[in-house]
Amino acid sequence: MAVSLVIMAAGLGSRYGGSKQVDGIGPNGEILMEYSIHDALRAGFDKVVFIIKPEMREMMDELVGYLKEKKTAKGQPVQVAYVYQDYTSVPDFYHIPEGRTKPFGTVHALLCAEPEVDGPFCVINADDYYGVDAYRTIYEELVKLPAEGKGTMVGYLLKNTASLHGTVSRGVCKVKDGKLDTIQEALKVQLYPDGHLTDL
Repeated sequence: MAVSLVIMAAGLGSRYGGSKQVDGIGPNGEILMEYSIHDALRAGFDKVVFIIKPEMREMMDELVGYLKEKKTAKGQPVQVAYVYQDYTSVPDFYHIPEGRTKPFGTVHALLCAEPEVDGPFCVINADDYYGVDAYRTIYEELVKLPAEGKGTMVGYLLKNTASLHGTVSRGVCKVKDGKLDTIQEALKVQLYPDGHLTDL
């Protein structure tokens, strides 16, 4: 059973003004999610599932098609899959608003990925950097989980995820007795030069 890295890459990049998921930032034009994939494969992940828009497929093959030639930490070929975030996964009981073409959010993306995920998995955004320690930590926890009914997460201090250059939206987690108690969406969070955050 594969441990999968699920990458949400279908975002429109509307706030950024382009497709930030595929802008090269590394010395050889590496894109941000290549760093995440590299770290995850070193940590033990076996499979990478990209959630994309159908029109992104050719571009993704050009950007990360080489992954099929890479090996996992266990020496096996990396499994690569593409799934499309479209409306085919929306349950029949839900009515899609007339004229809507933009994909829904995270839950919708994961519904689209379900056919390619058959074991423990970690979900990331294509345009965030998490760091190698996050992948080691989450992998070690994922392989300890029972087959069904349990989940785990890597959390960050809010101040370490905010920016001096504009606002961000974050899920603020509260822990009680070592377990996740609540998650509250916080909009327009900003870090100021003196180190304080927008009041939540």
